[in-house]
Amino acid sequence: MKIRRVVTGHNESGQAVVSIDEMYSNIISRRPAHKSCVIWSTGESPADNSTQEDGGYRDVQTVDPAGSVFRVVEYSPGVAPRNHRTESIDYAVVMSGAIDMVLDHETVHLKAGDVLVQRGTIHNWVNPYQEPCVIAFVLLGAKPLELGSKVLHALG
Repeated sequence: MKIRRVVTGHNESGQAVVSIDEMYSNIISRRPAHKSCVIWSTGESPADNSTQEDGGYRDVQTVDPAGSVFRVVEYSPGVAPRNHRTESIDYAVVMSGAIDMVLDHETVHLKAGDVLVQRGTIHNWVNPYQEPCVIAFVLLGAKPLELGSKVLHALG
């Protein structure tokens, strides 16, 4: 995965400047045929734009319950399964390739240019195609889903 990361900020006079312009190397893999990187994250909402901390290197899990996480993920063909639910609302844009999102009783095919709003549902990503699929995600912390007296917490 090759990602150019450009981050803006301010100089001492308050003028807008580019703070970071780099080929990003903070890429990890936690399972076969899967790569991801946190482009930026915040520990609070609203975010503090005056901090000098590099949000790409904050220690975050899948979701930051009090803030946001901007992540890019590459799912290669045959990616290992991870059926999961997060306590977040996720905005996703398929940047390249194609992938299938598997829900409890249906499968949705997504391709480059498609957008998705994931609202705390249990799901899995399956790539049975010939090329990797790259998706950009923005995750914002959300309350667990409540259905009557049942609470559906994060899973997987």
